[in-house]
Amino acid sequence: MFFKSKKKEEKKELLMQKNIRVGCASEPQAEVIRKVGQMLVDSGYVDQPYVEAMLEREKTFSTFMGSGLALPHGVEEAKKDIKASGIAVMTFPDGVDWGGNPVNVVIGIAGVGEEHLEILSVIADKMLDEAAAERLAKGDADTVYQILAGEE
Repeated sequence: MFFKSKKKEEKKELLMQKNIRVGCASEPQAEVIRKVGQMLVDSGYVDQPYVEAMLEREKTFSTFMGSGLALPHGVEEAKKDIKASGIAVMTFPDGVDWGGNPVNVVIGIAGVGEEHLEILSVIADKMLDEAAAERLAKGDADTVYQILAGEE
């Protein structure tokens, strides 16, 4: 399974089912970033300052990836606030305005070292599959978990 932390002493899953929220009501972009970031904090992946670093990243560089996907993550200086690599997912059937772009899937990312690049790569591959992207945007929490954890 891809979404497992590589640190042997940590063994924390990168995606926990409790960090998947589907069918969310549309909210302002900054509020969505705060909520997905707080899930990372509450699960022990990051310290609280990382959430502000996610908002800071958005001010300088949009995390909109196309295909209805946004991948908010912290600025480089916030790496010190990451305790373990992890992701949190929120889906929005009616979409969220992400700097003028419609977004249905938001995946908050925290990656130790260069792990964030591998995480981004796997998510991008999943989103290139239109059927998987559609199921990710409209599926229940189990479906989202299965797609991102590579169990289907």
